[in-house]
Amino acid sequence: MADTLVEKQTLLQVENLKLYFPLYRGLILQRVTGHVRAIDGVSFSIERGQTLGLVGESGSGKTSVARALVRLYKPTEGRIYFDGKDLATLEGEALRNMRQRIQMIFQDPYASLNPRFTIASLIAEPMVIYRYGSKQEIQDRVLELLRVVGLRPEYADRYPHEFSGGQRQRIAIARALAIQPEVVIADEPVSALDVSVRAQVLNLLRQLQRQFSLTYLFISHDLSVVRHFADRIAVMYLGKIVELADRDELYAVPRHPYTKALLSAVPIPDPKVEKRRSRIILSGDLPSPINIPSGCRFHTRCPMAQEICRKEEPRFEPKGNGTHYAACHFSDKVSGTEDA
Repeated sequence: MADTLVEKQTLLQVENLKLYFPLYRGLILQRVTGHVRAIDGVSFSIERGQTLGLVGESGSGKTSVARALVRLYKPTEGRIYFDGKDLATLEGEALRNMRQRIQMIFQDPYASLNPRFTIASLIAEPMVIYRYGSKQEIQDRVLELLRVVGLRPEYADRYPHEFSGGQRQRIAIARALAIQPEVVIADEPVSALDVSVRAQVLNLLRQLQRQFSLTYLFISHDLSVVRHFADRIAVMYLGKIVELADRDELYAVPRHPYTKALLSAVPIPDPKVEKRRSRIILSGDLPSPINIPSGCRFHTRCPMAQEICRKEEPRFEPKGNGTHYAACHFSDKVSGTEDA
């Protein structure tokens, strides 16, 4: 990827981000005996107004990336450039001010809303913390946000337990928008919702993006959802991004066997096409982030693995048109574009 700091339209750029959690042994004299490598050298960028989808199975490190970006976790190494400033090095008041411009929507609306607070208090809390305005201005803003996310203003004095999952997620979205952020990180925002309301929440997020010129990092394990929501897609496996491309390019010509396996599991509504497709079943489970496999970390489950995959880690580099990146020794064979 480009070594230059930030292009004109790039709002968020992550370079070689690492997040290791130490493992201790002993009750009194605790010694570090190893590390959980939750994020192990991740790089990507998001342009202003764009949506980057981050996908991968559970345990791949997607949520750790989200929490590192908003500095709920302090990165072990790497840089997080937001509008030209490195969030990874900020502390105190400077970090607090930058956090105002990046907000997060959490996965579980049943756990992310304090049950002791009214809806008005939940939405108003960020505005109170950042001194958004007078008490009356905050109250007016709360009612406006409820209307924006499709809820009635009279709901303001109710409590979270009185609402459905979809309504709670709308409240969480309103809270995230309260202090007018530029970037919203949505961590699997519809995975805990009924299928019947997922489309409504996704349509709301897209409408809000247009209305407020938002930039999204959209995290999901559901490739069918990401396909209709993201502009670019990054595929993550065991702490690393293994493929990154424009949405249509990635679905048409996947260049990593892990991506190809994930795509084979996405159902197609045409029964004839679905019947002809062959499903790629990956053997084994995701390896432990404590003990990363040598070479390519996917080789233990890859149907194409050869000796070089076990010994040498593939470089994450441009493939094809130059905007498509993958980390695979045999990316041309995966895509079927190998020269005859």
